[in-house]
Amino acid sequence: MSSTTPENSNDAKIIAPYGSWKSPITSDLVSGSDKFLFGISVDCFGHLFWVESRPNESGRLVLVKQGEKEGDKPIDITPKEFCVRSVTHQLQGGAFCISGDTLFFSNYKDQRLYRQSISSKDSTPVPITPDHGTPLVSYADGVFDSRFNRYIAVQEDCRESSMNSITTIVSINVDNESIQEPEALVAGSDFYAFPRMDPKGERMAWIQWNHPDMPWDRSELWVGYIGDEGEMQKRICVVGGDQMVVESPTQPKWSPQGELFFISDRETGFWNLYKWAESTNLVVPVFQLDAEFARPMWNFGMNSYDFIEDKDQKSLIACSYSQNGKSYLGILDPVQCTLSPIDLPFTEISTITSGIHCLYIEGASAVDPLSISKVTLDYQKSKAVDFRITWSSSRICSAYKSYFSMPELIEFPTSVPGLSAYAYFYPPSNPIYQANPEEKPPLLLKSHGGPTLETRAILNLGVQYWTSRGWAIVDVNYGGSSGYGRRYRERILGQWGIVDVNDCCSCAKFLVDSGKVDGERLCITGESAGGYTTLAALAFTETFKAGASLFGIADLNLLKEEMHKFESHYTDNLVGSGSAYFERSPINFVDQFSCPVILFQGLEDEVVPPDQARRIYTALTEKGLPVALVEYQGEGHGFRKAETIKFTLEQQMVFLARMVGHFDVADEITPIRIDNFD
Repeated sequence: MSSTTPENSNDAKIIAPYGSWKSPITSDLVSGSDKFLFGISVDCFGHLFWVESRPNESGRLVLVKQGEKEGDKPIDITPKEFCVRSVTHQLQGGAFCISGDTLFFSNYKDQRLYRQSISSKDSTPVPITPDHGTPLVSYADGVFDSRFNRYIAVQEDCRESSMNSITTIVSINVDNESIQEPEALVAGSDFYAFPRMDPKGERMAWIQWNHPDMPWDRSELWVGYIGDEGEMQKRICVVGGDQMVVESPTQPKWSPQGELFFISDRETGFWNLYKWAESTNLVVPVFQLDAEFARPMWNFGMNSYDFIEDKDQKSLIACSYSQNGKSYLGILDPVQCTLSPIDLPFTEISTITSGIHCLYIEGASAVDPLSISKVTLDYQKSKAVDFRITWSSSRICSAYKSYFSMPELIEFPTSVPGLSAYAYFYPPSNPIYQANPEEKPPLLLKSHGGPTLETRAILNLGVQYWTSRGWAIVDVNYGGSSGYGRRYRERILGQWGIVDVNDCCSCAKFLVDSGKVDGERLCITGESAGGYTTLAALAFTETFKAGASLFGIADLNLLKEEMHKFESHYTDNLVGSGSAYFERSPINFVDQFSCPVILFQGLEDEVVPPDQARRIYTALTEKGLPVALVEYQGEGHGFRKAETIKFTLEQQMVFLARMVGHFDVADEITPIRIDNFD
């Protein structure tokens, strides 16, 4: 670090072309720090647990316990031959639950549920669900029912068909030594999530929905009453049953007093907090604000609020909410209907878990990578008196702070008069280098996946890898992204491949017209649905000069035919008519591609099968365009291995540098062969 840092801040910078700068933010640093969280929990003794990914262990997911004392090393709970990961609906999260001394978790290899003691050292996990020989029956989003000593979870059974699996809420008896088949508690709908027991074990809340809806389009909140034998005696639809009201309830949770709270976008179009008045079967808004208190359910086990008490034992709610591109921690008084923001260093907050006299928060900021922080509030719960990082995806990030590019939230006009969209712009940043004033930097536009996900202004070393070498990056929240309410999210319905593409092109044009980037060196990249937007932009517009697609979609018809159950009708809402499937599939219009493309694909991808990348590669090769295809054994939908992340980052940069050019990459990277170019 010292060899590349100026001795004096007044030293003259080295003049070098954008894209050619040297940077200590290496691909090894990025791939080694590319850790993710897949759930946090606090046991009854106040111990913090979390599931983290291990890129250097082929992406294995491990449950970790915080050290007993400040400064103690965290303890791995998961034995090396296990991986805490469920494949239910191909979603992440919801793979573990802690009750007292016992851990319940889904094991990735066989998808069976296991029980493990977390107090005894080197405890061996014991299976509690049958061995079906193949991992075709999976479990997620589970909770422990202490009244009947059983584990309740969402079960997906793919033994008859993976395209039309059977989903139920089941109970698993953990009393007997013999393993028994789980017993169905709730069945009949296409999908279930969030089974949650009340404090006495007498009522269970859950979310359910059916095709063709996604859970953020329309869903239902139900409550079932549990009989003396553990059976479901009766059930009530709390919200979502009225077809005249469009809403998507999520995250039901019982307060310590036995009141049911949940989040819905029923009245304002924004996900706000509500409470169920059981005696009258009415729904009462807790607090209404044009802000999002939840996000689309792309993961099991989402947890954006929790219950706390002040010094007078008054019940309050600690919650996260996002507004205008920034997240906040708030303390909500459900009686007074007041929301008090709490000032924190984080600008992005995704998960809140209540500890003993503290909160554990999963968050990040423009200078803080994904982290878990321990937040202690004052007695009145009106401000934070202590904030400390408990876990960080990359603790060495701060050493490179002088290289960080700070995101600028931009609002830009779209192709639809009167409508704007949003993005985060990261200018080139390096304390050693600068370019000639006459030169504008090359731009890499990032299109996020989903397409109903949301990009956020948090520290991402993968972004800083580019900006510290002299690239400008813009991360676009095109129409259809979450974080801006239902109306914004629904801009893309029936218009996928149009709204997202137009907004990305409009953003690039806006930056060119603003004088921030070089209009002749515009590149685009994206993963999954973002890869589709990338390929569609290259096929149907002439805005970009090169592109990189990571497990992107090329054929919408093929995607629909091979899509797993959770998303099998998703494209019907996004695309619309049958003819649009053909008209918006980049594979059908290869003759309209006019610039180089590089494709990266995992060979175990069950969401976007490898054949899609191969078909686009073959077609572009035959057309004579510069093209490259990189395939990875052992990778699925989303790259997990450190070596894969490293190679993809390096080859993407070298490819785009060679294609849009005017500079040499400073790093010693051996480029792969580019067909029709090398």
